[in-house]
Amino acid sequence: MRAEIDQTGVKKAYARWAPFYDVVFGRLFESGRQAAIAAAERVGGKILEVGVGTGISLPDYSSDNRIVGVDLSEPMLQKARERVSELALGHVEQLEVMDAEHLSFPDNSFDAVVALYVVSTVPHPEDALDEFARVVRPGGEIILANRVGAEAGVRRTVEEMLRPIVCRLGWRLDFPWDRFASWTERRKDIYLIERRPMPPFDHFSLLRFGKLAQAA
Repeated sequence: MRAEIDQTGVKKAYARWAPFYDVVFGRLFESGRQAAIAAAERVGGKILEVGVGTGISLPDYSSDNRIVGVDLSEPMLQKARERVSELALGHVEQLEVMDAEHLSFPDNSFDAVVALYVVSTVPHPEDALDEFARVVRPGGEIILANRVGAEAGVRRTVEEMLRPIVCRLGWRLDFPWDRFASWTERRKDIYLIERRPMPPFDHFSLLRFGKLAQAA
């Protein structure tokens, strides 16, 4: 499937969003963000948040866990670094500029990988999902809050019509569930744990995927 978003465009879009991202999206995505963090807390341990952005989620993780955050946008990460410093978030171990499709961590590095509203913003979503699966340990979880596009009907038509506009803003509307389902089927080592609708309008979902434990 052709990429409809390019990395340069994403960097430019989120550099523009950085100064007021929290104001625009903080409350809008709060339910999904809190649900994903709660799921990650149940796993615990070392948690990678991909697309950590301004770090709006970082204060909500327990200090018992170790948090690593990465993002493609340096301006967004600068906001996250300021938040960590101001709130003395000692459980945040690392914040780095990094491409979700090419993570620089070794295999099986994390107990959980969290990506909040990220998968539909990268040029090649399945490549990013493959990277999440690579760096999460066997028995760990991949936890996503993400928009799930309509499969058919009027909403599907509208999403396709708006594609050129929203791509310039840095994300996709038309990202149907079957892309996640096809990826899971191809992977074999990944399975769906939970799919739960999230506001606004249930157009978003909390998605939890497990990675099969290694055979004894």
